[in-house]
Amino acid sequence: MEFIVQDTPTVLKKIIQRKYEEIAERSKHCSLADMKLRADERESEFRGFVDAMLNKLALGDSAVIAEIKKASPSKGVIREHFVPADCARSYAEAGAACLSVLTDVDFFQGADSYLQEARAACQLPVIRKDFLVEPYQLYEAKALGADCILLIVAALEFSQLQDLNALAAELGLDVLVEVHDEHELEQALSLPNKLIGINNRNLHSFEVSLNTTLNLLEQIPDERVVVTESGILEPEHVALMRRSGVNSFLVGESMMRASEPGDKLRELFV
Repeated sequence: MEFIVQDTPTVLKKIIQRKYEEIAERSKHCSLADMKLRADERESEFRGFVDAMLNKLALGDSAVIAEIKKASPSKGVIREHFVPADCARSYAEAGAACLSVLTDVDFFQGADSYLQEARAACQLPVIRKDFLVEPYQLYEAKALGADCILLIVAALEFSQLQDLNALAAELGLDVLVEVHDEHELEQALSLPNKLIGINNRNLHSFEVSLNTTLNLLEQIPDERVVVTESGILEPEHVALMRRSGVNSFLVGESMMRASEPGDKLRELFV
């Protein structure tokens, strides 16, 4: 059954519609029952995405989710010479806590294989960065070797959000719940998840403002870990967040544009 959330931004509606088509196509080649079997057969151990973040924070370091993505709908191709394994190794050597790998094909030029290649290249836990709307995709994420999934509140009805979050827990997958505003945050906080991602990019205008994170902070209990996403381009942006008590980051574009992604990570998080 397809859900399109009321007031969902146009570009997100297009992506979600395409996701349902994609799931239908993939199900013809691998049924839900077969995908469940693939997930059950997963051999690699979960690396503990949330634990990796908490370990960095306990040491007084920034917990960085370093993103591996080739392109985006708003910016087009970001990295021409794109080798996920090389990026993963570079990030790991530079001290990233975790990896984020885009698997969306049509809008971000991602691939499932990119996640597998990146995870095999280092020991960091990996989040599958995609638009997840159906249980099929969670079993798929586990089968691919993901340690964590992203649930975007703006892309889901609340009942979907609850059901997918519960299924992730059953499958042993950590979850990063992403919000953009106060209403979405209220829904995210009703879940027991440790990680709350705040995306600073406005889905309607694509404008980025770090104030999106700053303005929502006082509503988030101390026991949650706030991950600020999008717009972290300079050391000054990191410093601003640190002064406000935010020390977990999901960063991609600025590092993907660098010749050596790990060097840019070190530059940002001095």
